[in-house]
Amino acid sequence: MSDKKAVLVIGAGDGTGGAIARRFAREGYIACVVRRSADKLAPLVKQIEDAGGVAHAFGCDARKEEEVIKLVDDIERDIAPIEVMVFNIGANVPCSILEETARKYFKIWEMACFSGFLVGREVAKRMVKRGRGTILFTGATASMRGSANFAAFSGAKHGIRALAQSMARELGPMNLHVAHVVVDGSIDTEFIRENFPAKYAMKDQDGILNPDHIAENYWYLHTQPRDAWTHELDLRPWTEKF
Repeated sequence: MSDKKAVLVIGAGDGTGGAIARRFAREGYIACVVRRSADKLAPLVKQIEDAGGVAHAFGCDARKEEEVIKLVDDIERDIAPIEVMVFNIGANVPCSILEETARKYFKIWEMACFSGFLVGREVAKRMVKRGRGTILFTGATASMRGSANFAAFSGAKHGIRALAQSMARELGPMNLHVAHVVVDGSIDTEFIRENFPAKYAMKDQDGILNPDHIAENYWYLHTQPRDAWTHELDLRPWTEKF
């Protein structure tokens, strides 16, 4: 029997998702990284391979059921069993409730919540048969409170938190560890550097989240003994109010 194992990262961007993929690849996991455009994943795949790991890039619109089913089927058949799934899609788009459109609200919900259900369901089907697996959902401040001008994002993030709770209660007794990570604060990314220079200036004081340090906590969750599983973990800089 092959000892190959895969980590599936949905939303493997330049920050948190990429760092998580690199962290698991260092431990011998085959990193299956996903964005809507596979071409954008080339730098991440190269980083992992240059460090001695193995990675495969996939283009997939996680809002589309048929694409998600095919993605999971292809990885399970051609690469390795999915031992860990990380759902890391954001869709943090502010807008006044007075100006929000039904189309944009629905799109944000599809991206940040519905797609999590689709991927979570498909990987859980395989994991239950094997009697093991880890499913991790990335949350945000909006998972805990609905701030002004974030009705759509807050609704989606509240939804993914509820999904994680429901899955944990159903699948935990089947030896599947389902956890939700609240990432509360700005992350060291190109977007923050270019658009919020004052916030980015706090980096030297540990005032923004380091993606590699976030990834370390995802690895910690996956390796927890099941007599002391964490369902919800919150991560924030020491400067962040909560």
